Amino acid sequence: MKRQHVRPVLACLLMATMGTPAGAQAVTNSPPAVPGAPAVTLEHIKVHAPSIEGNLEGEAADRDVIVALPPSYRTSPGRRYPVLYALHGYSIGAAQWLQEIHAPQTIANAFAKGAHEMIVVFPDAKTIHNGSMYSSSPTTGDFETFVARDLVRFIDGHYRTIADRMSRGLAGHSMGGYGTSRIGMKHADMFGAIYMMSPCCLSPRDPRQLDPAALAPLAQVRSAADSAALPFGLRAQLASAAAWSPNPKNPPLYLDLPVTDGAVRADVVAKWAANAPLSFVDQYIGALRRYRAIAIDVGDEDGLKVDAGKLHAVLDSYGIANRFEIYPGTHVSNVAFRFQDHVLPFFSQHLAFPNGR
Repeated sequence: MKRQHVRPVLACLLMATMGTPAGAQAVTNSPPAVPGAPAVTLEHIKVHAPSIEGNLEGEAADRDVIVALPPSYRTSPGRRYPVLYALHGYSIGAAQWLQEIHAPQTIANAFAKGAHEMIVVFPDAKTIHNGSMYSSSPTTGDFETFVARDLVRFIDGHYRTIADRMSRGLAGHSMGGYGTSRIGMKHADMFGAIYMMSPCCLSPRDPRQLDPAALAPLAQVRSAADSAALPFGLRAQLASAAAWSPNPKNPPLYLDLPVTDGAVRADVVAKWAANAPLSFVDQYIGALRRYRAIAIDVGDEDGLKVDAGKLHAVLDSYGIANRFEIYPGTHVSNVAFRFQDHVLPFFSQHLAFPNGR
């Protein structure tokens, strides 16, 4: 029987988003507006990222960022706020993710329902192959450092934040959930609580899962236009390679693919495996213990639930308190409800606010 595997690391995403065409707007359930909820203001800004300068792919170092300011921000000029950094998933950017979580309405709803006001920041990490993986690569640029350092420094310098790790949260969905796990483990000095929503790409992949025939079209890609013409799963492999197996000496894409000339490259697969959080989590147990709170959630119809459960089990095995929930839904169906009724209240409870909580 022929193996149907386009599946080193991001096949989990392909399963999770089955039925949603690549780049299309996912259809998500929308919570109703809370009557009388004060308005949340959105600001669309550019943030320069020294960490992304000079990347080989030509990704812009001036990144689009959307900042959601709480209702009292303009009327209480002496007040400072905690900040939640919220990371989007693969194949979309920040603006598209706001549509999927029905923001700013869901943010306003959460505040109206009792969550404490905070600033919410949505950085854009979409690349020519549809996603940076929030990783550190000379090919794409160092998006990990952009989120953990450059962006935080800019937001603290331009908005009335509480510039302390215990007043900063990090959350993300799918690729953003992967980014939250990766950045959260490596930069615990910057954030006080983390929430992984349906995180992808947690497990290392067995080289035997690779189907050289299915991956063969990748060898013909020579430009961004060629990448854009690929189906979701194959394009995701290019994003993975750009992030996890960069090669400055291999133009024009400056990356190594996991299959070359019909043969699986064990050295490349090993590099990808080294970027899987379930491979490196044991190295960051001390960092994870620093968090005031950790949460993971995933839908019961989401192919990512198995790996999410494995990460939860690892944290449990080390005695690290974490909240894990499998809720009714697909990869994207209830993400707006989760953001409104679970993510924002979680950070309202666990971040440090001006009253000393």
